Amino acid sequence: MTTIDEIRDNFELLDEWDDRYRYVIELGRTLEPMPEAEHSAENKVNGCVSQVWLQKLVDCSKGVPILRYRGDSDAHIVRGLVAIVLSLYSGRTPQEILATDAIAVFDEFGFRDHLTPQRSNGLRSMVERIKRDAKAALAEAT
Repeated sequence: MTTIDEIRDNFELLDEWDDRYRYVIELGRTLEPMPEAEHSAENKVNGCVSQVWLQKLVDCSKGVPILRYRGDSDAHIVRGLVAIVLSLYSGRTPQEILATDAIAVFDEFGFRDHLTPQRSNGLRSMVERIKRDAKAALAEAT
């Protein structure tokens, strides 16, 4: 998976928003495939105009919960946005997830000015879902 720092660096190299959109779509193509059975109501993210699914996998093998995600969408640009969200949060502890301000990163990338309000709401819905997962994992660990 592409790291958020690599995404940030690549975004800085792309001056035109058409190129940035193409890059976001390319990021979506790099997502690990999500099994069709995981395209379920339980994994569906509410609040997104497009269909979005996030599958949570919790790894406690190192004594602290690590949340890993697979994600998918039926829209190419949204799949790319899912890839960016997962680069921020997947493979992190609940504390790291709760301390990460995804909205600030999205603003840094210029998404507020270049995504429709519906897409922006969908991004927030994905972040809220992952943060809820992190809070639940913390509660279970204590």
